[in-house]
Amino acid sequence: MIRNFSWIEATLVILFIVAYGIYLWRIVRISKALHSPAYTIVFKLVTRSLVVALVIISILGPTFGDSKKEIKSVGKDIMMCVDLSKSMDAFDIQPTRLEKIKFELKKIVAAFNSDRLGLVIFSSEAFMQCPLTYDQNALNLFIETMNTNLVPASGTDFGPPLKMALSKMKDDTRPDRNQKSKVIVLISDGEDFGDETDKIAREVEDEGIRLFTLGVGTEQGSQIAASKGFKTDSKGNVVISKLNPTSLKELANKTDGQYFEINESRNDVNRLISAINKIEGQMRDARLVDVSANRYFYFLLAALILLVLDVMISVRTVRI
Repeated sequence: MIRNFSWIEATLVILFIVAYGIYLWRIVRISKALHSPAYTIVFKLVTRSLVVALVIISILGPTFGDSKKEIKSVGKDIMMCVDLSKSMDAFDIQPTRLEKIKFELKKIVAAFNSDRLGLVIFSSEAFMQCPLTYDQNALNLFIETMNTNLVPASGTDFGPPLKMALSKMKDDTRPDRNQKSKVIVLISDGEDFGDETDKIAREVEDEGIRLFTLGVGTEQGSQIAASKGFKTDSKGNVVISKLNPTSLKELANKTDGQYFEINESRNDVNRLISAINKIEGQMRDARLVDVSANRYFYFLLAALILLVLDVMISVRTVRI
């Protein structure tokens, strides 16, 4: 089999053949004019013609021979759980905490384009926004449409999103499944008010699933944008939302994970991506494909041998 070649290569080959044909024609004319015996030039013409033919064949990149190569597909499952409680509308991280997270999530999606990623949104309840998928475009669309109106505004509970993420990852019943290639990323800005978080965290750890937490916000905090001014409490006081990383750090420590943070002077998303990259992926598929190598060097070698013979062997003929 010969590879496809560009029109530039084809043009050069054709021009070379035409020029070489003119060269042979002139040699024949000269030999006839000098009344040289035909056999005296046959060797040189045949040898040099073969060299030209072999060089042209090598340029075309001939491939032949049957061989097999194993192609392995390795990847991880990454479930991202994003807090959409009203405090995520705080603007101590510009433009808001949620908008910043949406931007960073797209960066994470781009970094793991060969892995399956999913999205869970939560406040006091959890909802599957996007199941594990390879479709980056669909996942980015779900990320772009996230807002705090998608979930009930009644506090933050880390239990439901962790339970949902764990359940979806345990649904993989393949005998070769590797739980250590599964990752949960929990993103929030606040304190956990749930009662079952510790229990579910132990289940996550028992399954060998890595849990990373990402806190977003600042210690100074800010007001929370509302339809009319800023969000207030039951007494009419303006609510100031501050990052409370304690629960996120404790959760990461309990599951042998890591805590990362985004604040006014720090962005650990690249460190988070690096930490996930260090986790060994699971072999999802292995298959044999037919491959053929470019054997051009055989033809070049033959052309070189003929050139050496042409130089070493002289015959009585016209000088060419």
